[in-house]
Amino acid sequence: MSVVAVVTPVSCVVIDYRTGRTQLRPVQPQGRHVPDGAVVIGHVGASASWGTTDVPAVLLPLPTAPWRWRLGAVPALLLTAVWKAAGPRSGRFSRLVRLACWGRALSSAGEEQVRHAVRAVRWASAVIPARWACLEQSTAAAVLLAAVGRRAEWRHGVATDPVRLHAWIADRAGRPVEEPADTSLYVVTYTPDGPARAMKGTAT
Repeated sequence: MSVVAVVTPVSCVVIDYRTGRTQLRPVQPQGRHVPDGAVVIGHVGASASWGTTDVPAVLLPLPTAPWRWRLGAVPALLLTAVWKAAGPRSGRFSRLVRLACWGRALSSAGEEQVRHAVRAVRWASAVIPARWACLEQSTAAAVLLAAVGRRAEWRHGVATDPVRLHAWIADRAGRPVEEPADTSLYVVTYTPDGPARAMKGTAT
């Protein structure tokens, strides 16, 4: 696992995928804001978003998935929860990232499989009496796809103005699946293949 530095014209977001620590640094001369050995990802196109685009006025019903996917989501969520809790609190982030990348060597999932997995996990997550946000949900979806022998195109990324992190599942072409429009504001920083710079076809 690596340290990734997302550099914008005015700031640098440093994510240590070994520890989960995230820092916001001002841009300094001669690149002193970038840690030694970090993978550098440019985010030149960062623009003002105020943290969102369109926000629904009402909560929309969650799309459903076939029952076999919903039933499969339950053990996937349980495994993700146990994996998250099994170890020091400081290592939760890195443990979930490793788990999300678990099926990297498998054949890529089809778009319908990805959509069913994401929907099934969100359906099952509704009954979890704890914080179960994008990182946990996307990891559980990746686990569910790995359980059926398919690779999930798991993504982690950074958006600016304000700086925020997000995790999601994409299709084979890199398009976010079952995600809001503002997911396009995030630059990909990590994938099952490691830092995004090393991923063929990823814009940096």
